[in-house]
Amino acid sequence: MSFDSAAFRHQVKAILDDHARAFGSPDDRHAILRRQIESGDDIHSRRTFPGHVTTSAFILDRTGQNILLIHHRSLDRWLQPGGHYEAPEGLPDSALREAVEETGLHGLVIDPWHDISGMPIDIDSHRIPARPERNEPEHWHFDIRYVVRAGEGSAIQPDLREVHGAEWRDLHDLESIAPQALQNMRRLGLVSP
Repeated sequence: MSFDSAAFRHQVKAILDDHARAFGSPDDRHAILRRQIESGDDIHSRRTFPGHVTTSAFILDRTGQNILLIHHRSLDRWLQPGGHYEAPEGLPDSALREAVEETGLHGLVIDPWHDISGMPIDIDSHRIPARPERNEPEHWHFDIRYVVRAGEGSAIQPDLREVHGAEWRDLHDLESIAPQALQNMRRLGLVSP
């Protein structure tokens, strides 16, 4: 299957525009990503610098009061599961794949709000430190984020090559990790206030 990088850039720009209108994001919040889109950069490729698209998943339990976090191996922090976008996946599919790969949890589904809105819950641009062993300079991850719902009964089996561990944490832990995403989830009623 061929991949149309121009169509992907157009899709990401439309998502940025729709998300900014829906959530009142300032125009300059994603200035670097917008410049790369305008320049025709292959933002789908992890070898594109100064940045490229990643996806991540906020995995909520059935109550919406707990979130499954992973302890990121290279960043040494508790974060939501996520990673590099792999063309030609859909963006929600990419987030779901990363969630399953890093947690081993089965029965995960994208929250229906995403199908209705056509938008992610959050888009975050953040710096990633240089990794000389991978020939990667300091760069940006443009993380497109989705809410994922966990069913009952599936055991967490984190991929210890990727993460130090995974565990259910109180939703309030997201305040220090992704405050804008948590605010958006609360505003939409996807989680308890």
